[in-house]
Amino acid sequence: MLVLSRRKNESIMVGEDVEIVVAEIRGDKVRLGISAPRYVPVHRKEIYEAIHRHEVVTK
Repeated sequence: MLVLSRRKNESIMVGEDVEIVVAEIRGDKVRLGISAPRYVPVHRKEIYEAIHRHEVVTK
């Protein structure tokens, strides 16, 4: 795992098409902004896992 430090309004690039920006830091919470092409699905991990559990059940 790569661990990076960023401050508010700083960003991280994933490949050439995905940018993750630290939008806000409030206490122990960090708000992120994610810019990605429409064909790249972006989900919180718990939603991603629920989608994949549902796909396994329906197959």
